[in-house]
Amino acid sequence: MIYIRLFFEFCKVGLFAVGGGLATIPFLSDLGSRTGWFTSGQLADMIAVSESTPGPIGINMATYAGYTAAGVPGGIISTLGLVFPSLIIILIIAGFLNKFRESRVVDAVFYGLRAASVALITAALLQVAEIALMNHEVNGTTQLFYWPAVVLASVVFVCFSYTPLRKIHPIFFIAFSAVVGIVLGM
Repeated sequence: MIYIRLFFEFCKVGLFAVGGGLATIPFLSDLGSRTGWFTSGQLADMIAVSESTPGPIGINMATYAGYTAAGVPGGIISTLGLVFPSLIIILIIAGFLNKFRESRVVDAVFYGLRAASVALITAALLQVAEIALMNHEVNGTTQLFYWPAVVLASVVFVCFSYTPLRKIHPIFFIAFSAVVGIVLGM
């Protein structure tokens, strides 16, 4: 029964998360809180692992979430559920694309989808920032900001903004952040 639910829940995520993998984060946050399959901390781990591993972030996160909920079969079924709506929609669109290529209505719909993508990615950014930087329990008390994470994020942001460091491959910054996170126990 959990496999059927995983498939349909991830079909919904795949159907409505327009804009790429980061757009799945708000949907996964809601999914975790509704189903209890994973916590917000585990979601943060999913984001970190999915961003650090090869492949599309949305697929990686679906696989990780499904694995967390129901093991290897759950990971496979969640991944299939996530890609299923896109596959069907692409097949339908491919059949009609030539017919509607010059349509103003189709252009307007795609223009509107760009705005929706920006909104979903912005929501994902805010949720990731909240999970990573705010409301952490330290020594039994909840602090508004988790200062080690704020400092690390600031250092990486400044390094990306500094022109000579832009030539360094992003994997260096990912590895650096991972090492610092491990050392500080973040």
